[in-house]
Amino acid sequence: MPVRKSESSRRRLPPSLEFVVLVVTLWFEFIHHHGTKSTTFQKHPGDMFEPIPKETDMIAAQVLDAAFTVHRKLGPGLLESVYEACMCHELTKRGIPFKSQLALPVVYDGIQIDAGLRLDLLVDDEVIVELKAVTNMMPLFEAQLLTYLKLRGKRLGLLINFNVPLLKDGLKRIVV
Repeated sequence: MPVRKSESSRRRLPPSLEFVVLVVTLWFEFIHHHGTKSTTFQKHPGDMFEPIPKETDMIAAQVLDAAFTVHRKLGPGLLESVYEACMCHELTKRGIPFKSQLALPVVYDGIQIDAGLRLDLLVDDEVIVELKAVTNMMPLFEAQLLTYLKLRGKRLGLLINFNVPLLKDGLKRIVV
């Protein structure tokens, strides 16, 4: 019989945040099933990875809720550093653990090289968030996030471009 986590060992969210998490999760499922902003990479054709754990999806939903709050208050047109500082403030207010500008070393030929790579945000040691404030999203940004996910051994990344009138048009979810 599978072991279940007790209610006391699970992190509980305030009811209002649980609703937001539900809405964002449903939104992700909607866009995933309609083939727009969600990307799933496969090892081999027909072989899907294990699903992302619900806890990780909830973290991503909380990040997106924070991003929507920041975008609603500031709108587009600012520097990436401003959005990053505001995202850090929002995550802190919500009690969500994160690290910003985290160094990401590269292991090459058996040695660790600090090549100056930095993650914008690593949230709850599960979700890598790459922030942008650009006019046009480039495929390079997705490749960058994919590489960060592989180097860090994580499965879920969010690419968030704040320089759009509607934030939903600046979101990309990457799963490896």
